[in-house]
Amino acid sequence: MKKTHVSALGIVVMLLVTNLEARAAGCDPIGNVRFICDQVGPEDLAAVPGSEWVLSSGMAANGAIRLINLRDKTTTVLFPSATSKERPNKHTYDSCPGPIGSEGDKFRAHGLYLRPGPNAVHTLYVVHHGDRESIEVFEFDARSKPPTLTWVGCAITPDPIGLNSVVGLPDGGFITTNFSPRGSDAAARARMMAGENNGEVWEWHTSTGWKKVLGSESAGPNGLEISKDGKWLYIGGWGSQSVIRLSHGQTPVKRDSVAVGFRVDNLRWAPDGTLLAAGQGGTAPSQTSNVVKVDPATLKFQELVRYPNIDGFGVTTVAIQIGKELWLGSVRGDRIAIFPLPQSPPSR
Repeated sequence: MKKTHVSALGIVVMLLVTNLEARAAGCDPIGNVRFICDQVGPEDLAAVPGSEWVLSSGMAANGAIRLINLRDKTTTVLFPSATSKERPNKHTYDSCPGPIGSEGDKFRAHGLYLRPGPNAVHTLYVVHHGDRESIEVFEFDARSKPPTLTWVGCAITPDPIGLNSVVGLPDGGFITTNFSPRGSDAAARARMMAGENNGEVWEWHTSTGWKKVLGSESAGPNGLEISKDGKWLYIGGWGSQSVIRLSHGQTPVKRDSVAVGFRVDNLRWAPDGTLLAAGQGGTAPSQTSNVVKVDPATLKFQELVRYPNIDGFGVTTVAIQIGKELWLGSVRGDRIAIFPLPQSPPSR
């Protein structure tokens, strides 16, 4: 009787997987998971505060910065586009050689960070790969209908830093992660995945330029967030499968971490003041999308999502909370996945 039960369960799982693969090719829901298509490698997402908009990046050929309407789920390209503008801030970004040129397939918008500003005019920081490795800075004006994006400056990354995520600072500066240094040897990724330190966090200001953040060396420093008071950084340890908490501007440096059991990609604040850590579990081809909620004070965490690879989406790189939903982005796919926000299980 027990053997029969197990066999029946196996049949159900096989049918579920077959159905998932068959249906995922379109943009139809899979069970309670819905999708927003018309994306190009939406590696990162940023919600625009007090508005009906979400921004998505494009970490693939012809990638772009896209704008998604929360009401009807339509998507438009903000940059590069005919409507995007330029207004160089030569005071803050005096070392920037000028706007991004026509890069075609080489343009990649990777990590995003939207720093809220007064009167619905915000600053958008973008990790950019293309003709130059750089942080590109834009003014995002949510007052316009639809919102507009104006390029205002950049900071070119020195070799061999390979950028991934960024957070903006009040003076127009920023902090960013060196996930995978450019020019690394073929075995570097395997060493990083085994937990060997290969990168660190960097800070840039107009007056000081690029400086390494003390104590930030880690294995594949990926996602990044900062506390409201600027005293703490939270780093996604992709190689170490952990979330790292690092003091910022304090002496001596304080550092703690918690192992979460998957490769942590991006980090995002949730409305309740916790951190959403998203990334990839397992190994290909049986990877999973994983999301946990982390208490920034105790580093205790709760699992919210563990879901198998989805055709057209792959596995997640970021999670943001929109109302009672989790929106998940992916570097591989052409869509954003929307999961219902689960009830929180006990912390670990």
